[in-house]
Amino acid sequence: MNSTSVDVSNVDATAIIGPSEQNGNIGDHVYNDTESSVILVEYGDFQCPGCGSAHPYVKTLLEEYGDRISFVFRNFPLTSIHPNARAAAAAAEAAGLQGKYWEMHDVIFENQSEWQNANTSDRLTTFISYAEDLDLDVAQFENDFASSAVSQKISFDQALGSKEGVDSTPSFFLNGERLPDEASAGILQGDLTAIEALLDEKLEQQ
Repeated sequence: MNSTSVDVSNVDATAIIGPSEQNGNIGDHVYNDTESSVILVEYGDFQCPGCGSAHPYVKTLLEEYGDRISFVFRNFPLTSIHPNARAAAAAAEAAGLQGKYWEMHDVIFENQSEWQNANTSDRLTTFISYAEDLDLDVAQFENDFASSAVSQKISFDQALGSKEGVDSTPSFFLNGERLPDEASAGILQGDLTAIEALLDEKLEQQ
């Protein structure tokens, strides 16, 4: 399903989004799912080198702030340049249906070089091996990987990103506002000073 076929005109992209028919009944995945009003959203592509570079620094940030902030990862696969990105997103979403979204999210990013140039058959074999390592029901994982619900969720996320003006990855938003270039570049390079200052400011305003 193409993201352009998903109508998100009535969806508040700045809020944490629950399950609905629009997203295949798969809501936002929220790391440190808390009542915090400070919400950091990443629109990301699992095959994107920049997203891969940012991943460990995002994890550092989340470990530092713990449950004081909520982090949401939304799919924005740039399939014209990253042909395996949507399949990787489907693998993460399928794992999420068995309660292992963030575990698969991490494994996919941390092993990006293993699957990024794989053909259709080899990439699925690789993702199944990750599912086995995470003790998932592999038959269920394969079914969900290819399901219309997972496809709908990915298209929904991408439509939200397009609505927010996303055209590259990673794109970060803090409480609905796109991060300044300095903060985004800092995350990519491991300099978290700018994003920490923004998070601290938002936390003080709670």
